[in-house]
Amino acid sequence: MNGYLKKIVATFFLITSVLMLKAQSNSITLDSCYVWARKNYPLVKQYELIIKSNAYTLENISKGYLPQINIKGQATYQSDVTQLPKGIPGVSVLSKDQYKIYAEVNQLIYDGGVLKEQKKLKDANSVVAGQQLEVELYKLKDRINQLYFGILLIDEQLKQNTLNKSDIQLGLAKINAQVANGTALQSSADALKAELLKGAQQTIELLSNRKAFTDMLGLFINKALDEKTIFIKPKNIASGGEIKRPELIMYDYQNKIFDAQNNLLKAKNRPKLSFFVQGGYGRPAFNILSNNFDPFYIGGLRLTFPLSGFYTIKNERELINISRESTEVQKNIFLFNTRLAIKQQSADIIKLYDLLKTDDEIITLRTNVKKAALAQLENGVINSSDYLREVNAEDGARQNKILHEIQLLMAQYNERNTTGE
Repeated sequence: MNGYLKKIVATFFLITSVLMLKAQSNSITLDSCYVWARKNYPLVKQYELIIKSNAYTLENISKGYLPQINIKGQATYQSDVTQLPKGIPGVSVLSKDQYKIYAEVNQLIYDGGVLKEQKKLKDANSVVAGQQLEVELYKLKDRINQLYFGILLIDEQLKQNTLNKSDIQLGLAKINAQVANGTALQSSADALKAELLKGAQQTIELLSNRKAFTDMLGLFINKALDEKTIFIKPKNIASGGEIKRPELIMYDYQNKIFDAQNNLLKAKNRPKLSFFVQGGYGRPAFNILSNNFDPFYIGGLRLTFPLSGFYTIKNERELINISRESTEVQKNIFLFNTRLAIKQQSADIIKLYDLLKTDDEIITLRTNVKKAALAQLENGVINSSDYLREVNAEDGARQNKILHEIQLLMAQYNERNTTGE
């Protein structure tokens, strides 16, 4: 007998474990929806494009250190040429048409740090572009919240609707007994039947809304969701109030762009040094007294100092400073609006906590009234309409509590998203 009981207990625990694992595999959480939505959203693919674009641009900038080769050619006709004294042996009259084709190789030795600063600027721009994507992806959380908490609210409303129909069904059973005994009119039973059908319609409507919400959420997270999917209600949370939004990081990265622009501006106005070699074929070559086609070459060092850049450097710095100040203004506006939203959300949370404190008391009172009404209905003291009024009043009180609970959760998680914690 003891062995038989042990088998029963073991089988019970095995079945329970299997059912629990099945339920867990068919359930999802709010945080997992955030992760899946981010991975599935098409915009996330832009990250790869930003990385590739940055890599190609940096590679092109690095090629500025390679020898730069140019091939040039020209054919000219000029109105006059150098006139030489007549009778000089071996000297012919120079031609007015001249031809030249040559190649020039320039090897950069020192560029004042231009290429280095260009790389830093490109890196800074790529980081800002990536952070801008983070800002856009972060907005997904608000959309997921709307859908997820909407489904939770519908699930709770479905449960309450089932309880409400049970109360109506209980009253209908008592009225039917009274109609059979001839102590109540059929119209009283019909009123309860009509209300029961109304409850069935509400169930259909709620299930339809739930399917619409789950279908939309399924598209966001790229998961197949149905009426059997269990949406786990998240826990109540408290926000610390410190703002850690991705927008703030983006503003900081934008300031690094301005730093890089300033450094590049300085580098462009520094002297540049390079080595060059030029070789070609033409008439005349370097011997301008020769009227023949000859090869030629020249090589050496070339120093350039772009002094004209100093004409505009002051204004260019001011433009960069204006952009920096504009970014700071945008940051302050964002912080102001975010703090304003947090204040409003905090006030809503406090209000919902206060409402929930009285919801249970109202439900208890309404339940007591409904129970008394059921007894009165059974004894023929009140009719079905009076009973329905009390049933609906209790249902309304429970619906209010359900709404306040989900609204509180949603307000808390919206506040968390607003602060960026």
